[in-house]
Amino acid sequence: MNDQNNSQKEVKDYGKRVDQLVVEFEKQIHEHLNEEYIKSTKWSDKLADKIAAFGGSWNFIIIFFAILLVWIVVNTLSFTKIIHFDEPPFILLNLVLSFLAGFQAPIIMMSQNRQAARDKKETIIDFAINYRAEQEIDDMQEHLHRIEANFAEFRSEVRNELAAIKELLQENKKPFSGGE
Repeated sequence: MNDQNNSQKEVKDYGKRVDQLVVEFEKQIHEHLNEEYIKSTKWSDKLADKIAAFGGSWNFIIIFFAILLVWIVVNTLSFTKIIHFDEPPFILLNLVLSFLAGFQAPIIMMSQNRQAARDKKETIIDFAINYRAEQEIDDMQEHLHRIEANFAEFRSEVRNELAAIKELLQENKKPFSGGE
C-alpha cells in the first residue's frame, strides 16, 4: 500500500513538473514573440496600437460621452446662449464626429492587422508544439502496444508452461503399474 502511495505521489510530482515546464516554455515563447514584436514595430505602429487600445476602452467611451454631453448642453441651454458655438442641428459636432470616425477606423484596422499577424505566428508555434506532442503520444502508444503484445506472449508462454507442469505433476501422482 505504501509503495502504491509513493508511486502515485511520484506520478503527481511528475505531472506537476511537466505542467511547470509547459508553462515556462509557453512563457518563453510569448516573451520571444513580444521581443520580436517590439523590435520589428515602428513608432507609428506603436502609436496606432496605443490609440486603438484607448479607442476601444471604457475610458474612451466615458470621456467621449461626457464631452458630447457637455457640447450638447452648452449649445442648447438658454443661459449659455452667449457661448453657443454650435447650435442645433450641431453641424460642427457632426463634422468632428466624422473626422474622428474617419481617422480612428483606419488606425484601429492597422492595429488589428498587426495583431492578426502576431496571432498567426502564435498559432503556427502552437500547431508545431501540438504536432510534436501528437507524435510523442503516437510513439508512446506504439511502445505500449509492443509492451502489451510482449506481455500477452509472455502470459501465453507461462500458461503453456504451467499446463505442462500440471500435466507432469498429474502423471507423477498416478500410481505406478508395477509390472512394466
